[in-house]
Amino acid sequence: MKELSYLNKYFSKYKRSVIFGVIIVILAKIFSLFPPRLIGDVVTIVANQLENPVSVSVFKKKIALKIIFILFAAIITGIFTFLMRQTLINVSRYIEFDLKNEIYEHYQKLSLNFYKKNRTGDLMSRISEDVGKVRMYAGPALMYTINTITLFIVIIFYMYNKAPLLTLYTILPLPILSISIYFLSKLINKQSTIVQKQLSALSSLAQEIFSGIRVTKSYVVEDKMRNDFTQYSVSQMKKKLNLSKIQAFFYPLMLFLIGSSNLIVIYIGGKQYISGQIPELGIIAEFIIYVNMLTWPVASIGWVTSLVQEAEASQKRINEFLKQKVDISSTENLLSNIDGKICFKNVYMKYEDTKIMALKKISFTLEIGKTLAIIGKTGSGKSTILELVGRLHDTTNGTIEIDDINIQKLDLQNLRNSIGYVPQDPFLFSDSIENNIKFGKKDAICDEITVAAKKSAVHNDIIKFKDGYRTVLGERGITLSGGQKQRISIARALIKNPQILLLDDCLSAVDTETEEVILNNLKSIMEDKTTIIASHRISSVKNADKILVLDNGEVVQQGKHFELIKQDGVYKELFKKQLKDSDKL
Repeated sequence: MKELSYLNKYFSKYKRSVIFGVIIVILAKIFSLFPPRLIGDVVTIVANQLENPVSVSVFKKKIALKIIFILFAAIITGIFTFLMRQTLINVSRYIEFDLKNEIYEHYQKLSLNFYKKNRTGDLMSRISEDVGKVRMYAGPALMYTINTITLFIVIIFYMYNKAPLLTLYTILPLPILSISIYFLSKLINKQSTIVQKQLSALSSLAQEIFSGIRVTKSYVVEDKMRNDFTQYSVSQMKKKLNLSKIQAFFYPLMLFLIGSSNLIVIYIGGKQYISGQIPELGIIAEFIIYVNMLTWPVASIGWVTSLVQEAEASQKRINEFLKQKVDISSTENLLSNIDGKICFKNVYMKYEDTKIMALKKISFTLEIGKTLAIIGKTGSGKSTILELVGRLHDTTNGTIEIDDINIQKLDLQNLRNSIGYVPQDPFLFSDSIENNIKFGKKDAICDEITVAAKKSAVHNDIIKFKDGYRTVLGERGITLSGGQKQRISIARALIKNPQILLLDDCLSAVDTETEEVILNNLKSIMEDKTTIIASHRISSVKNADKILVLDNGEVVQQGKHFELIKQDGVYKELFKKQLKDSDKL
């Protein structure tokens, strides 16, 4: 229960509903005692009628009165039971809602390193399957636990007052039940953890297969993927069956113990009635009903125990992620306006997952409204610089300043709101083109969307679609070409009208003619914005105010285009090669 103690804050939040639910449970169980007592009275009346007959009318009147009371008590019990379920089950739904939101909010705060280490399917499994298991603990398990405890206390207290010795004999099998539950619970907890881990692995595999369906079909590996999925599914099935086998011990054990209690009541109770220790025959009938009333609560102990153990295993998995520290956060949350001056001072960057030193001794200053271009081979560190400006990572050593303020002191949300970032691999949502562009500015009007699309040279492509801007895209924008996805991603950044514009090789999938159109459109936009363009194309960076040439994470050359083509080095080699390739075309 250590892991489940995390939920105490939610129980505290909804304590009024929980307390009200507990009160309703107690009232429901108190009223549930009346029907057995009244039935016992009926049995006693019938037995007395056989021994000492009274008039038929008096006998019928007594029976009819008891039946009316039985119906009334049953109705009241039913109403309280309904209220009990509505109250406590609703609390579990609220807790499920809050917990999912907390996990989701925490996911969003975690750095990219977290997402590199964990698979998407596992993240989804913890926020859906695992939270669902926890909800069963917060709702049904809690409700039936309170119900069972209350029923045991009320019934056994009443039984003991009626016939102490018979009560002791009746509850004799319960210690055996407790010991059995203890050992089975440990096994269930262990097996539940294994099942949930395997389910996460299965979810991750399925997510990867469907996300990479193009590659799967292109390489004709459907059979291999099917076999992999089958193996994971079979493994999941076997682990689930192992858990089910352990859980299957509970119900037969409960029935055996309840049956034993019934036999004890009939045998011991019968002997005590014959000897006169029990004054009324109806008491034996009451005891049999009480024992059977305990059948479901006792049987539910196994089910509830299983729910608790599964919830414990799931909450442990959830807590593993909730305990992950937020690597990227602001030290002072400064909310100053971002003008756009960027300064790197002797910056080093090493990736935690690969241990690769992506950047070494990077220093430059970019004034407000100026454009910096970064060029270099694949893996030279271009994208890393842009990600550091947006604080998707933090430096290993050195400092980055925005407007002469250490970037780590700035409010993170305010900083990112001031940045328009177009990643190298554009991501589009399964939504309309219009909403994908509006993602950069939720309250954007139609004219703003159209202007942004025109500046990114994608407007003419969009209006050719049947539904135009309202065309709904497939997952990750699968219905569009690579160039169209890049241009919509650029439009998303432009509509935001950011003070800092970061373009990470975002024209690699467009032809040189379209590239030239987009760059010309960007000139007027970039005049008052600080812009960093990362690219492997000379054509994309030649008009920048300053160009950094990276090689193996280090600045090997810097200057303007006309300066760099006169110097021997990486830039000149790239220029000659790309010029030669364009001549061939």
